[in-house]
Amino acid sequence: MSLKSQLNESNIPRHVAIIMDGNGRWAKKQGNDRSFGHEQGVESVRAALEASVEIGLEFITLYAFSTENWNRPKEEVQALMQLLVQAIAMETPTLLKQNIRLTTIGDVASLPEETRDKLQECIDVTSQNDGLTLVLALSYSGRWEIVDATKKIAEQVKEGKLQIEDIDEDLFGTSLNTSNIPDPELLIRTSGEYRLSNFLLWQLAYSEFYFSEVLWPDFRKQDLVDALKDYQSRERRFGKISEQINK
Repeated sequence: MSLKSQLNESNIPRHVAIIMDGNGRWAKKQGNDRSFGHEQGVESVRAALEASVEIGLEFITLYAFSTENWNRPKEEVQALMQLLVQAIAMETPTLLKQNIRLTTIGDVASLPEETRDKLQECIDVTSQNDGLTLVLALSYSGRWEIVDATKKIAEQVKEGKLQIEDIDEDLFGTSLNTSNIPDPELLIRTSGEYRLSNFLLWQLAYSEFYFSEVLWPDFRKQDLVDALKDYQSRERRFGKISEQINK
């Protein structure tokens, strides 16, 4: 049975966001250091992308590295940055083959130069792809993004390009990193943790949340399908009542 045949094709979300959690715990269970868990997590990224293409998602955002992750041990941060460079180099041909476009959100300027260069190279090479868009959240946090957007708007007000009365939700949304990306309909978090960890705080206002006990390195295609099945079982009301939705 194909992945898509397990789902209601009329109710496929456009955008799924994933907090990829559990690499360190998975590695510890294997008797290895945390870096080994991050390495194995790349296979789960590959599985999630393949499933997303088969199912027909338009956007998938992966929380790859938060601003708070800079506080981890220096050796782990360095290993993560090197793994990111290696993974992008290795996966770029696959992204091209699968018609996947890469983009990023976050304070990318704070990443090491080698990492930035490899990211930009892949972004440029895949820019003409028009299938799934893969959004990597790197050196990202929701609070950082909201403050960054506020600074952009304040600067325009200071320069006389905007009036206070011009500021509304739409304007604020266009000042976010995700201005050209629809809000996720579904957020998935692995490893059994029940928190947002400073991820897409503005964009997740009306998203459905799905928490999986699976550690990220064990996450496979069927796990994504199971999350989408759960999503499809819910009624999304956006403040209305059922009778209004089901007219």
